[in-house]
Amino acid sequence: MKSTPLAQRLRPSSFDEIAGQEHLISINGVISRMISAGRISNMIFFGPPGTGKTTVANIIAKNSGMQMFKLNATTASLSDVKEVIASSDGIFGQNGILLYLDEIQYFNKKQQQSLLEYIEDGRVTLIASTTENPYFYIYDALISRCSVFEFKHVSAKAIVPVLKRALSLLNEENNLNKNVTDDALEFLASCAHGDVRHALTLFEGAYFASDDNVTKEVAMEFIPTISAGLFDKDSDVHYNLLSGLQKSIRGSDPDAAVFYLAKLLEGGDLLSPIRRLLVIASEDIGLAYPQASQITYALCESAKALGLPEARIPLASCAIMLATAPKSNTAYEAIAKASADIKLGKGDTIPTHLQAPLFKGYKYPHEYPNDWCEQQYLPNDLKNAKYYTFGENKTEQSAKAYWEGIKNRKL
Repeated sequence: MKSTPLAQRLRPSSFDEIAGQEHLISINGVISRMISAGRISNMIFFGPPGTGKTTVANIIAKNSGMQMFKLNATTASLSDVKEVIASSDGIFGQNGILLYLDEIQYFNKKQQQSLLEYIEDGRVTLIASTTENPYFYIYDALISRCSVFEFKHVSAKAIVPVLKRALSLLNEENNLNKNVTDDALEFLASCAHGDVRHALTLFEGAYFASDDNVTKEVAMEFIPTISAGLFDKDSDVHYNLLSGLQKSIRGSDPDAAVFYLAKLLEGGDLLSPIRRLLVIASEDIGLAYPQASQITYALCESAKALGLPEARIPLASCAIMLATAPKSNTAYEAIAKASADIKLGKGDTIPTHLQAPLFKGYKYPHEYPNDWCEQQYLPNDLKNAKYYTFGENKTEQSAKAYWEGIKNRKL
């Protein structure tokens, strides 16, 4: 029984063995061109798990001749970094030190700053990796000294050859002659959601659970029904799905809206899409269809009462209703403009006639025809401010026509 993970035993030793990332490591890839030119710069790799970040760092180190040290920021401390730096003065540092720092987002600002001196004077070449957006989590001064490269999800098509290599290796190691069906390969590759390491983990389980053939039926036993999302609620992937949901509804695409909703729900998340749908009803549909907020609230409450999986049905109705509804962001724009003026310190003094208790000079609108009279409501320094503009949709245009008639004394 092998104790080393299958993904480690199959780890590529050259760029042409890596699945995916052609934009970085193919013959014309930017990293390949840098290495061919004999230039290894400080780099930050970011992207989802299992996409080859560590493997590429290993191959770069091997081709550079530098001594490679690996640290994981989840467990490493500043003293660990200093210990690596100290090696640059010894025999191990003769050809240079390459520090591979995994999950760099877990280093605080002081820890990240400690690296600057050493990468600036060339004692250490840094390759840092992260699954998060580096521009949110990595100190600006460090990013400015590094080249940033994005690793993308690996396609299922690119993962299939890796699984075939895994089959050959496992057969060789266990003196067996098992086969795997094409539909099982395609199923496992697609269920990994771009993560090669996860695909190999799934395949290894299915291999040892099978008799002579690894079939799709056996493979399906290793895929829990809630695994489709493969994201956590704090990750970029999660927020990207929520963003995709909102932008699809805003763009009036019901098919895309239902897809992103399904992706979120299959990942086991119920509350986040509910919150986003409630926001969308006011932000993107708004005054073009004011009832949308009430309908959305009712459908979301129904979904919470039902729970998953039945909650999918009212939420799908909600997403489709919002996607096909008329759109207006006039209320969103109005409050944003008002907030901007408040942040600038404007409008601190409310007109005297509006203050409580009622002061002399206030006109009570209900005592006037059509319940309206001309009167200043905004503070003096903002009395000519315009925050709300009627949208072009039928509902707001009807309201506009009504109030123009009232205020121009035509009704």
